[in-house]
Amino acid sequence: MSFLDETGSDLLLGNEAIARGALEADVACVAAYPGTPSTEVTETLSKYAKQTGVYVEYSTNEKVALEVATAFSWSNLRAMATMKHVGLNVAADTFMSLAYQGAVAGLVILTADDPGMWSSQNEQDNRIFGKFAGVPVLVPSDPQEAKDFTKIAFELSESIGAPVLLRSTTRVSHTRSPVTFSPLGENVRQGNRRKGTFKPDIVRFVSLPANAKKNHPKVLQRLDQAISFSRNHELNRLEGSGKVGVITQGVEYLYVKEAERDLGTQLNILKLGMVYPLDKELIVEFAKQLDVLLVVEELEPFLEEMVKAILYEAGLSVPVHGKDVLPRVDELSYWKVRNALERILNLPVTEPQIAQVPSLPPRPPVLCPGCAHRNVFYMVKKTERKSVKPSDIGCYTLGALDPLKAIDTCIAMGASVGLGSGMAKAQEERVISTIGDSTFFHTGLPALVNAVYNRSKLTLIVLDNRITAMTGHQPNPSTGITASGDIGAHLDIEQVARGLGVDYVKSVDPYDLQALEEAIKEANDYTVAVIVAKQPCALLRQRQLQRRGERAPLYAVEEEKCTGCRVCVNLLGCPALVFDRDKKKVSIDEDLCAGCSACAQVCPYNAIYEKSIEGEKNFDVVSDESRARWQQWYTTLF
Repeated sequence: MSFLDETGSDLLLGNEAIARGALEADVACVAAYPGTPSTEVTETLSKYAKQTGVYVEYSTNEKVALEVATAFSWSNLRAMATMKHVGLNVAADTFMSLAYQGAVAGLVILTADDPGMWSSQNEQDNRIFGKFAGVPVLVPSDPQEAKDFTKIAFELSESIGAPVLLRSTTRVSHTRSPVTFSPLGENVRQGNRRKGTFKPDIVRFVSLPANAKKNHPKVLQRLDQAISFSRNHELNRLEGSGKVGVITQGVEYLYVKEAERDLGTQLNILKLGMVYPLDKELIVEFAKQLDVLLVVEELEPFLEEMVKAILYEAGLSVPVHGKDVLPRVDELSYWKVRNALERILNLPVTEPQIAQVPSLPPRPPVLCPGCAHRNVFYMVKKTERKSVKPSDIGCYTLGALDPLKAIDTCIAMGASVGLGSGMAKAQEERVISTIGDSTFFHTGLPALVNAVYNRSKLTLIVLDNRITAMTGHQPNPSTGITASGDIGAHLDIEQVARGLGVDYVKSVDPYDLQALEEAIKEANDYTVAVIVAKQPCALLRQRQLQRRGERAPLYAVEEEKCTGCRVCVNLLGCPALVFDRDKKKVSIDEDLCAGCSACAQVCPYNAIYEKSIEGEKNFDVVSDESRARWQQWYTTLF
């Protein structure tokens, strides 16, 4: 069935269900910066943007995405901003003040949290952000609720005049299950691109201190209204009976139900859909029935602490368990929840019964064959052994691992430039930083301005692969393509750097190791230098070649010349390079070779050659024809 069908059901990812819920809510705008586990929401909507009349945008960062969505809301058009959990840190400045100013049309902010850090640098719990800002927080437990709660979040936002935080987690966002459809919004169904109207209100929308002072009490009033809304819409529901109570939310609720079934016990469950603000009356009435209470939640004791405070104020002495029997780190699981229930029920604790599978060899993450980042890191390590080497968030963070080991720090988007600027001052030594093209525009620009302004001795290599690669090949300002596939403005990184006053700016092909080495050495003669390493993402380039019926040049090893020194393997770590321990020779897997020629360029014995279709062997390392093709692939990628 079609994703845009009016009725029926389909197997959807949680993120796809959120996208469907936004369309059923008649959303007019969705703005995002891609980040796992939130990415598929915007990817899904971008496919149907023109057909549904919804404005879908990949913004330069999450703060901008929230501001774009806010502009639509204040223009009386429903809007949603989507991001992963750490993206809300970037958007926090706007988010915190937005709580005071509120929403006009429905404004929903999706934060996709990542307990377990499957693809993140921390596992922060963004429910706390909702409480911090004074914004309602809804938490779905499965894809069906993800769709339904998205619609409800828009209604709640308009009902109380506030933004609403919709918090998903990796297990909900990336779980696929049946989702029953409801009718699409009227404008979405008709494909209407809507025009909004902004009505100025200085007291509300201009957050001067005097105005903010008037608006702060309204935040608290909206929270009271949110509790009334939750009761009318039954966002929080009671199940079961008995003296053993459980308060839970999200995917954790499913673990509780599984454990209840398998233990053959009856639990009195309060399943929360709105986790902030908490309905104090509901909590107190629920607890009065109980002899013991377990709060089941991932990560922080967010609910547990509030529940304990509520019961203390009410004079109830019901024992409340939570993080004393459940971990505060990592994802929860069926077995963690079951064992916690066994402890409070005074049952024998069952050892987790996990199916035994054969041991598999370790498979550490590695840069793809032909990835130009590999060449950059190889050359950085070769030429700048003593320099501090900050890097950033992206595929290229793998440059920290063996055998490249050309990264010393990675903390947050854009921090490679900020840390580089600071390290250069702190140590009075030159620093070499690396950053991706999407991240450069995300938060690298202000830090680069800082380095130029304060004259830090910094070389910044921008890994320009023409795409936001790590999250699934979304466009960015470097591509010149918008979320809906239209032609946008292509922002040339070299021109941007020159405009910021950078002393030395040069674009190089990272497949040309000699040119790359020369540029890095030249950069050392200038205070602030930017090198733009231009070569498309290898996966993207391979797909383009397949569409054209072409393929990249193949490289092979002349076995007689190969000494088994493994220089190519040990320096590059390319998956296409295979060392035969019996023969003590290297070979190249043709199915993996992407034709980058790096191995041929580093081989000290000239044992690697370019293999023509006719079978001729070219030992000149890289033919002029290959170089021309590389440049063509870059310039014609989009």
